[in-house]
Amino acid sequence: MSVRSNHPLGAWRSVASWPSSAQWLALLTLSAIISLIWGAAGLPAALLLGPMISGIAFGVNGLRLAVPQLPYLGAQGLLGAMISSAITPVIVASFIHDAPLFCVVIAATLLGAAAIGWVISRSGLIPGATAIYGTSPGAASAMVLLGEAEGADARLVAFMQYSRVLLVALGAALVALRSGAAGAHVPHASWLAPVHWGNLAAVLLLAALGQQAARALRLPAWALLGPLLLLSALHAGGWVNIELPRWLLAGAYALIGWHIGLGFTRDALRHAGRTLPVVAVAAICLMSFCGLLAWGLMRLAHIDALTAYLATSPGGLDSVAIIAASTPRVDLSFVLGLQAMRLLFVIALAPLITRLVVRHSAHLQASKD
Repeated sequence: MSVRSNHPLGAWRSVASWPSSAQWLALLTLSAIISLIWGAAGLPAALLLGPMISGIAFGVNGLRLAVPQLPYLGAQGLLGAMISSAITPVIVASFIHDAPLFCVVIAATLLGAAAIGWVISRSGLIPGATAIYGTSPGAASAMVLLGEAEGADARLVAFMQYSRVLLVALGAALVALRSGAAGAHVPHASWLAPVHWGNLAAVLLLAALGQQAARALRLPAWALLGPLLLLSALHAGGWVNIELPRWLLAGAYALIGWHIGLGFTRDALRHAGRTLPVVAVAAICLMSFCGLLAWGLMRLAHIDALTAYLATSPGGLDSVAIIAASTPRVDLSFVLGLQAMRLLFVIALAPLITRLVVRHSAHLQASKD
């Protein structure tokens, strides 16, 4: 027994037998250690990527943890509020001015993703609808639900989507580091800075109202976009001042990172099994294609390289927003504007694109028959 307990898997089995509260404490401790190491190395978004990596370690080793829905919704609302604090009248004007450019980039991204999905469906390892929804650039949770409704393999769609979210987050962090921006000093509020509790309560209440309004309107990613739209309008108009304590944002980042990381379960990996190389190649191809779009933005629209890369990164609005907000010299309004518009288009058009691809693909029609 002692030999078995010394094996790494034996250690994970031991942790899996702990009470849920002890497992969460272990996850929190591991996340803090990785975040400290990540931050000490000068890498960006340590408060997001540390919990994400820790969540993956727990998820793939069979620890059945999941971020409760209410705290996760709260984390998305806080992220929306944080982003809104950067929205000014100048940024709104820039958003309107760049709308035609956004549409061109979004159309190219959707067509490129559909083409990659069609190509990998030819391998026979991933069915057509699953391949298309799995390669759709963004809205991972929505793509799982939409794909399942269209007959796709929901578990494989989820694996494809969250694998790409992880790769995009790590890729964006490494690109930020390589550009030299990550090593620059970014001013942060002190962890122990005084909190204006009345103002904070008003922001949190407005974020909750924004979520409920967006949910009633059936907006995609309503938990994030609702507070983002409402608080951005109020902040840009000078009607509300958004100041969020650093410790509260750190908690929101951790919840989002855990939600992504814990989605990588052993069952999902086992189910994905033989498709793993195809999934990895599809994700890298889509990221590379979006990298070409970023290069085009840089050359034709004179957008700086890091802003263009983050704006075109295929998926993970919340993680890309955190990395962009923590990296100096990034045009946050351009990044979030393009990412948010693409999110809306992806959810609205994914079912239509999938049906068109299947209808005009002989090999997919044969598999249906």
